[in-house]
Amino acid sequence: MAHLLGGESLHLSFPTKTVFGGVTVGLNEGDRVGIVGRNGDGKSSLLALLAGRLTPDGGRVTVRGGVRIGVLDQSDTLDPSLTVGTAVVGDRAEHEWAGDPKVRDVVAGLVGDLPWDKSVADLSGGQRRRVALAALLAGDDDVLMLDEPTNHLDVEAVTWLARHLQRRWSANAGGLLVVTHDRWFLDEVCTATWEVHDGIVEPFEGGYAAYVLQRVERDRMAAATEAKRQNLMRKELAWLRRGAPARTSKPKFRIEAANQLIEDVPPPRNSVELSQMATARLGKDVVDIEDVSVSYGDHQVLHGVTWRIAPGERTGILGVNGAGKSTLLGLVTGEVTATTGRVKRGKTIRVATLTQELAELADIADQRVTDVIARYRTSYVAGGKEMTPGQLLERLGFTAVQLQTPVKDLSGGQRRRLQLLLILLDEPNVLVLDEPSNDLDTDMLAAMEDLLDTWPGTLLVVSHDRYLLERVTDQQYAVLDGHLRHVPGGVDEYLRLRERQKATGGAVTTGSPTEATGSGAGAAGTGLDGAELRAAKKELGALERKIAKITGQIEALDTKMAEHDPADYGGLTALGEEKHAREAEVAEVEERWMALAEAVEG
Repeated sequence: MAHLLGGESLHLSFPTKTVFGGVTVGLNEGDRVGIVGRNGDGKSSLLALLAGRLTPDGGRVTVRGGVRIGVLDQSDTLDPSLTVGTAVVGDRAEHEWAGDPKVRDVVAGLVGDLPWDKSVADLSGGQRRRVALAALLAGDDDVLMLDEPTNHLDVEAVTWLARHLQRRWSANAGGLLVVTHDRWFLDEVCTATWEVHDGIVEPFEGGYAAYVLQRVERDRMAAATEAKRQNLMRKELAWLRRGAPARTSKPKFRIEAANQLIEDVPPPRNSVELSQMATARLGKDVVDIEDVSVSYGDHQVLHGVTWRIAPGERTGILGVNGAGKSTLLGLVTGEVTATTGRVKRGKTIRVATLTQELAELADIADQRVTDVIARYRTSYVAGGKEMTPGQLLERLGFTAVQLQTPVKDLSGGQRRRLQLLLILLDEPNVLVLDEPSNDLDTDMLAAMEDLLDTWPGTLLVVSHDRYLLERVTDQQYAVLDGHLRHVPGGVDEYLRLRERQKATGGAVTTGSPTEATGSGAGAAGTGLDGAELRAAKKELGALERKIAKITGQIEALDTKMAEHDPADYGGLTALGEEKHAREAEVAEVEERWMALAEAVEG
């Protein structure tokens, strides 16, 4: 594969820190590299060095002649005087850009809902982000460097972006470097992972799942000081291996090695024990929302919603911006009043919300972290073990030095972790998380998920991070057409419903909206008799053969795409859509397989 660009013996230092001490990396045609690591360890600096936007203190960056590089920064770099259309396609005439299938795809996928003549200055931060990404993808760069491209994107837009990058180039053309904490996105798009840590860049084969496996192997052979990270990553690996077959059937994810590493790792959560503990703390009544509608003026946001929330329920809420997710959660917290219907709250519930704004830290901005936590409880029980607030902070990645730091001087990720800790120390029994993954790197997300695994309360999560949503919740619901609908197939089922909604231009809900009645709705039944068990095992075999057949079709399409003329974007798009249809088909079959497998094992 031809070399695109690279860095040789790169050194980079700031007054208080050496970021890189002799790093050598290279990007070849066909490489799709995800960059992970702790916040502050140099991920964005590495991109800036390779893009030529930052000069190294030592070493050199080489770029093959004629290679065009496109960069998406975390910061807003759009000219506010432009319109949406001009920012995306420049001065090209409409017939010119509209005749380009790639540009049409980008416009529809990212900015189709924005007025073409609207000024960039009048857009929200999230809308500006989408316009900047669309402007970059509408170009013809050989290398794309994306710094947190999924920020401000909803689940549908993140899925679109993954599909676009999968078919943007043929298999052995183009190069991608992406910094992101979105672990699902890393797995979908990347064929290699670079971990930035301790002044070095360590390469791994494959996406996030394969990276976790290799890192567990590395940590197992490391010194005892790595024990805490090792145990946490083994737990992460165990969850990945128990996920959908498609996630773990990729060739580079060595299944047998993974099974040996996690054979003694229990499931992430003991759902029965947590439910019993939650019932003891909450009683049987949490919040009952019965036939509730909510209107703001003439605009009705929710229509006849019924949701009976159970003790220990762990539910993820899906929906596009403006669908009514915040209104629904407001009914739970008491911040929103029903227009019609009834909301009944249990007498013992204590609701806490992890907000996006970090507003609750404003009053303690000048205080040191240790002084803040000293005012709370002296101990906290997690996973049956009693821990001090300081130990909890250490578990969430704080160092001894940071404990003496004023809150205002913490990074965004550190403030987010402190915010979560203060909420947990307040001992609520209903916890609402609103986009909890903001400002957190992949390690800290794993640490937060680990802590939430032992939290014995009712957990409601709104997030565009589908990996986190699937990891910490046991079921998902979607707000569609103002109704609350159970989606047993999770995010994939939700995306199919949204595609159907957009295709028909109308509602996807038929008949009465699904009534949400607590934890575990839609789970497979158990207790099969002899005949049913034999039939289920027979169907399992048939489903496995069908999965193998469709997987073979997907692999054949991958080969076709690799051999296809990269200049024929229309042909590549058609092949990509056919592949996406096969992937959707195999996902449906896998859902049925998983439901049957649970029933057989039960």
